[in-house]
Amino acid sequence: MMRKTLSLIIAAWLASLTATVTTSAAAADLMAVYRDAMAYDAQYASARATLDAGREKLPQGRSALLPTIGLAADVKWNDADSQARATGVTTSNRYNSNGWSITLTQPLFRSQNWIAYSQAELTVAQAEAQFGLAKMELIVRAAQVYFDVLLAQDARATAQAQKLAIAEQLESAKRNFEVGTATITDTHEAQARFDLASAQEIATQNELLVKQQALRAVIGKEPEGLKMLKPGVEMSRPQPDDISKWAEMAETASSSVQIYRAGLEIAQREVERQRAGHLPTLDLVATRGKSTIGSGYSTGGSDSNSTTVGVQLALPIFSGGITVSKEREAVALREKASADLENARRTAALNARSAYLGVTSGLAQVKAYEAALTSSQSALDSNKLGYEVGVRINIDVLNAQSQLYDTRQKLAKARLDTLAALLKLKAAAGNLSESDVQAINALLE
Repeated sequence: MMRKTLSLIIAAWLASLTATVTTSAAAADLMAVYRDAMAYDAQYASARATLDAGREKLPQGRSALLPTIGLAADVKWNDADSQARATGVTTSNRYNSNGWSITLTQPLFRSQNWIAYSQAELTVAQAEAQFGLAKMELIVRAAQVYFDVLLAQDARATAQAQKLAIAEQLESAKRNFEVGTATITDTHEAQARFDLASAQEIATQNELLVKQQALRAVIGKEPEGLKMLKPGVEMSRPQPDDISKWAEMAETASSSVQIYRAGLEIAQREVERQRAGHLPTLDLVATRGKSTIGSGYSTGGSDSNSTTVGVQLALPIFSGGITVSKEREAVALREKASADLENARRTAALNARSAYLGVTSGLAQVKAYEAALTSSQSALDSNKLGYEVGVRINIDVLNAQSQLYDTRQKLAKARLDTLAALLKLKAAAGNLSESDVQAINALLE
């Protein structure tokens, strides 16, 4: 009887655990979830649009170095009356006039425009770094919601298996009480544990639904199933296996550091641009125009054509002190950008160290739980044998079975948490890419 019950418990646990991941041959893997997230995630779409907008800064900066051409035209009706003081004769002159002109201006020396162009190049680089950061954040976010669903499925399966085990324990306590081999206390204790297990099962079911909705918010749909990690999957230590080297990489190569480094260079160029406001400007100006005056009372009309080519020099002398004020403002903002960069470096190094410790700690936990799983299995086998020979009771076997389920769940969580920490470590160092998703994807069933 006991062996049959244990077989049913194990079968129920395995069936519940795999129900949502093997219902279809088209169960989604991590790579599929990541690609769906790229197409659906609103944060990633916003980052992509921001990148497109940032790239437009380069042609905008270049435009200030190129010539500008303008066309102007006019048509007028003229009605003029004049009276001679000596004779008192009034003369009226009514006529049409029209004209057009086209002007070309080519900057020859405008230091501010060249500096602004270099700023535009840095702005594009900053936008690229921001998009790179958004892409790595998407990888981490997609993997996290994927792992969260797997953990929630495992927790629900464990809760259901424990409930089934306790239900058998409760029935056994009732039977023993009826035949007088146990007290009512055993029945009450088993009933309390069964009620608690029922509540836990409801909580895990609700948690699974929440995690599934979080996954849907990222990829826009609910997959028929998700592939699990392969049983006994081996995970290696991060390379290089040196926390200091990861911190150094983060301080130089992380996307956040690149963003703030570009910000500092832009701020430095802004100081130079504001100082250039004191310098003269030199432009080449060419104009071609034509004007026509129609026939009137005192004129037979005329046509005139004009062409001018020359250079125009402008020297700022005094502008109310705004140029000097803007220069001081730019210097202050440069100091702020320098402090922001230093803070970004420190934060990146801290994130890398924390993620590295998360990976190494996770690997240690995996080994510990693997050993605990072996021990729990041995304890279960020993209790089963003891029950058969009469030195163990039903509750001992079921407690050992519950411990085995709990250890399996914690081992699964440790493995997934370690993989998530590895992704965060590479993101902190600025070298997380799609190949890392493929590497983890290869660990799935």
